[in-house]
Amino acid sequence: MVQAIDASKNRPSDPRNQEVVFPEWRDSQRGNLETPINASPLAKWFIGNLPAYRPGLTTYRRGLEVGMAHGYWLFGPFATFGPLRDTDRADLAGLLATFGFVVILTATLSLYASSNPLPPVATVTVPNPPDSFKSGEGWNNFASAFLIGGLGGAVVAYLITSNLVRILNIAG
Repeated sequence: MVQAIDASKNRPSDPRNQEVVFPEWRDSQRGNLETPINASPLAKWFIGNLPAYRPGLTTYRRGLEVGMAHGYWLFGPFATFGPLRDTDRADLAGLLATFGFVVILTATLSLYASSNPLPPVATVTVPNPPDSFKSGEGWNNFASAFLIGGLGGAVVAYLITSNLVRILNIAG
């Protein structure tokens, strides 16, 4: 085994001796690397289909989708692990905690928007970043839609959790 490894060191055709990490777009001044992970078609497809980067969406739609997802999944940890987890009101406490956290997240997005953010940079994974994030106004629109989506996602999660027995009875 050791001899095979030693012998492969001098053969350029051996796949173990080929470079797989390059400067982004072969430009060493970019300060980013193109790896088999971030340059793979799967990674590009996955990142390109996230609401923040999906082409053809308005800023409000982006914020609404991201907010709904965050409001929905943030409800669970607050309801399950919150200080009122062993009471009858754990779901309601989780809903209120999620509301508070979504409001805090929206405030931070608005603060970022007021800081005159730099426009997004094209990368290997996202070669065409959306115009939504090129101005403070776009970030403010995203933040307001994030608030509506986050509160709505939390309410949906609360309604599903509080009516889970009824839903399971209907489903059979």
